[in-house]
Amino acid sequence: MQNKIKVLPLAAESLGTRSMCTFVETRDVRILLDAGVSLAPFRFGLPPHPREYAAIVESRERIAEKALEADVVTISHYHFDHHTPSFTDWVCNWTSAETAQKIYENKLILLKNPKTNINASQRRRGWVFVKTGGKFAKKLEIADGRTFEFGDTLVRFSVPVFHGSEDSVLGWVLTATVELENEKVMFAPDVQGPMCTVALKTIFTEKPQILIIGGPPFYLGGFRIPEQQIEKGLQNLVQLARTVPLIILEHHLLRTEDWREQAKIVFEAARKSGHKVVTAAEFLGKKDNLLEAKRKKLYEVEPPGRGFLKWSKLQLSARMLVKPPI
Repeated sequence: MQNKIKVLPLAAESLGTRSMCTFVETRDVRILLDAGVSLAPFRFGLPPHPREYAAIVESRERIAEKALEADVVTISHYHFDHHTPSFTDWVCNWTSAETAQKIYENKLILLKNPKTNINASQRRRGWVFVKTGGKFAKKLEIADGRTFEFGDTLVRFSVPVFHGSEDSVLGWVLTATVELENEKVMFAPDVQGPMCTVALKTIFTEKPQILIIGGPPFYLGGFRIPEQQIEKGLQNLVQLARTVPLIILEHHLLRTEDWREQAKIVFEAARKSGHKVVTAAEFLGKKDNLLEAKRKKLYEVEPPGRGFLKWSKLQLSARMLVKPPI
């Protein structure tokens, strides 16, 4: 389907971590989208399993390798699974100042405005990024609502859209569309379906052949997010499945084991339209590896060793500075 724009997922829930990091390449430019990766600090009352740490190590290696090739790095918003912070943290983000420098050094960074359409926590993180990892960049460019030209390739960013439903307390994100001649790949992280009507209209307006999108967070339904918002995100995703030839569906949606059953109407809509919906792992020809969703089972089936358990009982401040024995 796509010949001029190459897409390579690097980290994702289906690959064992929290991320949507993707490498996109055309004959004109190589773009590293949202170069962050994280693990949930607690799920089912448990910290990450050693297998999750093995997965984040592999993800970090893939991101570092492609960062060497990239001309451009994007930041859609300032959650740590979408950009890499410069502080040392081996608990959730598997990062250090050196990790961030290797990703952002000598790159053109196209980033969400850290001062406007942003909530308080992300404003702080954005300010810190500009002062730390961002200082290594060749250039920082605010991307909100702008289009950048690289030869014949266009990289077009949306105005900020909500991270989930309208007026979400989680703030705003940017979508990005890479266009070359008659081909379009669109990256829509953390829109959660999308739940937001503006985000849905933005995608319809772009008409991508490939859409990389974060689905609704089923695991938060009914207590963190109203069920009607989850349902809205799901129904909007059905509309997209009828319209977009190929959807790479990822992120919050895959944090529960029965997500396919809950999202079966999306797959059915795609099938009836002659379209495809796949995970990042499936796009790569691999099997899904939903480690966070299976964390409780992993602790039961593969109990961590004594050294790991001893490390896990240290104070958080101590664990952040010492890699776990995996």
